[in-house]
Amino acid sequence: MLTLPRDLLDRMIAHCLAGYPDEACGLLGGDPATGEATSLHPTRNAAASAKLYTVDPRDHLRADRAVEASGYSIIGVFHSHTHTDPYPSPTDVDQAPDPEWHYVIVSLRDTAPMTRSYRIRNGRIDEEPITVTDR
Repeated sequence: MLTLPRDLLDRMIAHCLAGYPDEACGLLGGDPATGEATSLHPTRNAAASAKLYTVDPRDHLRADRAVEASGYSIIGVFHSHTHTDPYPSPTDVDQAPDPEWHYVIVSLRDTAPMTRSYRIRNGRIDEEPITVTDR
């Protein structure tokens, strides 16, 4: 389960909307043992594409350093789907770098953004609940 403070969720959705019409992306910092996100790190989509994303390597390094300095770890990645459901595409599955990460997708297909989180392990996709807190 992913626990996400409301302010981080709002910032995530805002970053995805700002990136439209391309997919937007970023990283989540937090506690891997509890799945609680403590920080959000918007990144550039190095692919600059409406169909796929690549977290900019420099932005990834900056996020890694910031999260580690706060005593946490990168626990996941988020990205937007501009015209499809919030479900991992075959490309998303192939590019999933860490089986312990949370993979959050924000769909911008409809008027209201829709957010879902998944675990992707060995090509298997399992949806997980997102608990939104008011922290």
